[in-house]
Amino acid sequence: MKKPSLSLSLSLSLSLSLSLSSYLDYISCILHKMFSPFNTNNVCVSVFSTPGSSIQEKKKEILTNFCFYFCKSPQNRNDIKNGSILRLTTSPYQTAVQLHERIQSSSMDAKLESLKDLANASRDITFAQEFINLDGISLLTLMVESGTDFGDLLSFTLTAFVELMDHGIVSWDTFSVAFIKKIASYVNKSAMDTAVLQRSLAILESMVLNSQDLYHKVAQEITIGQLIPHLQGTDQDIQTYTIAVINALFLKAPEEKRQVRLQCNVIRSPTPINDEMAHQLYVLQVLTFNLLEDRMMTKMDPQDQAQRDIIFELRRIAFDVECEPNNGSIEKRKSMYTRDYKKLGFINHVNPAVDFTQIPPGMLALDNMLYFARHHQDAYIRIVLENSSREDKHECPFGRSSIELTKMLCEILKVGELPSENCHDFHPMFFTHDRSFEEFFCICIQLLNKTWKEMRATSEDFNKVMQVVREQIMRALTLKPNSLDQFKSRLQNLSYTEILKIRQSERMNQEDFQSRPILELREKIQPEIMELIKQQRLNRLCDGTCFRKISSRRRQDKFWYCRLSPNHKVLHYGDLEESPQGEVPHDSLQEKLPVADIKAVITGKDCPHMKEKGALKQNKEVLELAFSVLYESDEYLNFIAPDKHEYCVWIDGLNALLGKEMTSDYTKSDMDTLLSMEMKLRLLDLENIQIPEAPPPIPKEPSNYDFVYDCN
Repeated sequence: MKKPSLSLSLSLSLSLSLSLSSYLDYISCILHKMFSPFNTNNVCVSVFSTPGSSIQEKKKEILTNFCFYFCKSPQNRNDIKNGSILRLTTSPYQTAVQLHERIQSSSMDAKLESLKDLANASRDITFAQEFINLDGISLLTLMVESGTDFGDLLSFTLTAFVELMDHGIVSWDTFSVAFIKKIASYVNKSAMDTAVLQRSLAILESMVLNSQDLYHKVAQEITIGQLIPHLQGTDQDIQTYTIAVINALFLKAPEEKRQVRLQCNVIRSPTPINDEMAHQLYVLQVLTFNLLEDRMMTKMDPQDQAQRDIIFELRRIAFDVECEPNNGSIEKRKSMYTRDYKKLGFINHVNPAVDFTQIPPGMLALDNMLYFARHHQDAYIRIVLENSSREDKHECPFGRSSIELTKMLCEILKVGELPSENCHDFHPMFFTHDRSFEEFFCICIQLLNKTWKEMRATSEDFNKVMQVVREQIMRALTLKPNSLDQFKSRLQNLSYTEILKIRQSERMNQEDFQSRPILELREKIQPEIMELIKQQRLNRLCDGTCFRKISSRRRQDKFWYCRLSPNHKVLHYGDLEESPQGEVPHDSLQEKLPVADIKAVITGKDCPHMKEKGALKQNKEVLELAFSVLYESDEYLNFIAPDKHEYCVWIDGLNALLGKEMTSDYTKSDMDTLLSMEMKLRLLDLENIQIPEAPPPIPKEPSNYDFVYDCN
């Protein structure tokens, strides 16, 4: 191992009253002890200190008050590279002692400055450990419980508390009810400093997520209704943290209490929704729909009279039938029931309860049918009577359709699946109604009936109709309508005729390229396109990507960056304090991995970091973004891609480096797009269209820009 040569300049600030040679000898001795594996002959030290103290005092001062921050542990010491610049700074222990004393100062100005310094220093885990060892957390909680600090003093106190707790050193179960009440009071106040409110919401979220016992205590102090006013403000950070607290309460609440009904003012704001807000809204959407899972997976009990009464209610509303007279024979009543259940479109005319024993959708389908019958009674009666008066072969069975449609909607909305770590895909329209899923069903069941008539379908065409309806719903959802009314109008524009036109257009585009000469030309130019894709992937790896280190502490996520060297020989990587704005230079990345040492690329659940982290292992979305690079003997470089696109880019690029085939969906999509474009360009010759050798010239700038519209 080559020993690095370090150039080190230590400045303690201040005057040459002592022998420089004495300091050099002393610091050299310290350096030899600290860097015993290294060659310290080339260490250059210049030391300045304060006047009026003895050499022994100065030596003691150096040992007590200062440390090489970079070398705070044996593990970090081994990370020192050639040319590293080491910073001599106050030791974490000494800083912790000083701040512990200063935050108790009677001077408000001194106390404020100390709390500000504490909030900044608490981000570092080494300092945090030292401050916590001095019982610093207890001191901060007492300051909060006393209620004497307000404004900036309270803001920095809570900030320091949040930063210290986010290191996971202290258990959340150690806090008193008085502290919880005080934090909750800051959230419940109508007029509170923004910074204090934000920190208080962050503390409540962490309490609920990290302790079931604290959930019960927090739930006694704060309700969803008390959080709603914070969503009506204009501060998006406050809105984000508020939804995060709602999601946390949602996750920890018992099943019987998981009822959240809110109309989200956030999505109506003219301010663009940032990624964190979009993610929290997505999580809330998933958790809300997951409330349906229990009913979706519950079979109907044919012997349960209460459940059977729901079916009787559907019959009563549809045919305006009151209670049957008791003077009729049993056989006559059975015949009447069977006739009506057939008109309602159930598969089992004798005992329709059997239709709801299939899971999914189970009892959820019956719930939707009853909601439609009660809240959209005219539409319900019209659909049932319309179909009961048609010829048998053209009737749309309402019962069967409702069951299959409910199952389809659960698949589309992924009811029962856990929220993804990285997804931001929420639908604004589901936040505009208290019973959004039921209303969604009501719109779609009317669409199904309309499409059935447009297709002139028979019972044999049932599956075809369901496929068309799924396509209509998916295409309308892709447009992200802001309300259920917008969704309904989008569906009006996606009639069966329009779907046929879209399919025909897509089919024609495909058929144009299926003739034999075209296929031969495709095979000829396909290797060229594949090489082009390969070069693009390698170029993207050279640009590099910022990866996020997944942790349970959302506000303390760390980042690291990885990029390929221009000669495609080495992977450079290293940790970052925050997400970079652009590319990170190779020189800033401390670690290297030669491509020649890479043995394999592992994906999904086989990755070591997916096996270690139980929570991540259960998250399907994270599993699909995870991959690892195996090198040497059982050594891994673990990745979690920020999204599916980056995942495909890196998997393709690494496979290209290893000489393997690129098989990702992204490669297939690029191949189809580029191949189609290249084919069209080459076929232009058949139309005698000349392709220019050079791109058209860029036009001159206009004389003025008065035509530009100012949106402000």
